[in-house]
Amino acid sequence: MKAAVYYETGAPSVFKYEEVPDPVCHPAGVIIEVKAIGIQGGDTLNRQGGMMASRPHIVGYQAAGIVREVGERVTDRKRGDRVVATMPFGSHAALASVPATATYIVPAEMDLGVAAAIPIEFGTAHDCLFEFGNLKAGETVLVQAGGGGVGLAAIQLAKRAGATVLATASSDEKLERLKPFGLDHGINYRTEDFIARTIDLTDGLGANLIVDSVGGKTLEGSVAALAYRGRISWVGNAGREARVPNLGGLGQKNASVTGVYLGAEMTFNAARCRAMIEGLLADVARGNLKVMIDRTFPLSEAAAAHSYIESRGAFGRVLLTT
Repeated sequence: MKAAVYYETGAPSVFKYEEVPDPVCHPAGVIIEVKAIGIQGGDTLNRQGGMMASRPHIVGYQAAGIVREVGERVTDRKRGDRVVATMPFGSHAALASVPATATYIVPAEMDLGVAAAIPIEFGTAHDCLFEFGNLKAGETVLVQAGGGGVGLAAIQLAKRAGATVLATASSDEKLERLKPFGLDHGINYRTEDFIARTIDLTDGLGANLIVDSVGGKTLEGSVAALAYRGRISWVGNAGREARVPNLGGLGQKNASVTGVYLGAEMTFNAARCRAMIEGLLADVARGNLKVMIDRTFPLSEAAAAHSYIESRGAFGRVLLTT
């Protein structure tokens, strides 16, 4: 099969488009003929300096496609099923071998490219807001990096739950584009102090819940922008800062930060996560939630796709197609 691989971590230029051996189907797994790959922020971080399971390594957490082979112990999947799957690595390839339990049936009316941008993005946002963020109707939510995949999902889910939704983005244009998704107030972090603006928009109280996928100095700012007894769902380090943020201000507000990692929940609370993600897929299929695909690249241009994501110009998800 063809795959976007690398032999060492580093810049997007480490990618090579090569022929590699086809993956083997596990007795409890399936082989997916990959059609669309939803590139995650974690994919770029892993490519930059993450662990390599093999050399060459195939990175990637999520892909959608057609079941091509079914393991002998699998009874609830069949050849030809349209599925989206999550995985620890391996999405950037023409074929992927995954446990059957890591696959979700894609609704018949849903494009596979759309499906490739749902489980991790919307599942993560849902956990940040509800399972760990304990969001209640009438509260104020600040979503950092609102134009990203998790950000767009969080804005929609928070608005649907009855929250007032604030979000940051790098341009006024992006903020305008977020309004149809449920944004009440946008903050351009390049031209405004998001802490001061959040305090102002909440009549001096601060946000009740902040979804922070940036980390570093931004996470420190999120602490300052919190209301008394506020909560932060910290879900990533997109800012790529090496230093540990200073969270000392939490104690003065009796506030909290919870690290959120959907992958762990999928392991320890698999039944809950499956029901949640199946519900989110159904919501998108019904038109109750929207997926925004910014740009699509062929798998052979994985380096260009990762470079585009790291330029911070994307609005929504970037896909690879085979």
